[in-house]
Amino acid sequence: MSRVTLVYFAWVRERIGKRFEQRDLPADVRTVGELMDWLKGQGAGYAAAFADDSVIQAALDYVHAPKDASLENVREVAFFPPVSGG
Repeated sequence: MSRVTLVYFAWVRERIGKRFEQRDLPADVRTVGELMDWLKGQGAGYAAAFADDSVIQAALDYVHAPKDASLENVREVAFFPPVSGG
């Protein structure tokens, strides 16, 4: 297991009910996508937040990352909905 800080923004945070948390990840959670799948099973708020994970973006240690990005040696994973501006 590896320990990471998970940070949630906007409606992801609202559905989960936390700004951040530290979690020990199972050994079989090795990518951003696998982390999202694992989080879906951690309770109703997580399931609601990650129900359509195709719209959620992630950053690993402050760098945007695709769902197949490795979590190896990552200290922080941030999740947020698409950002739009105008």
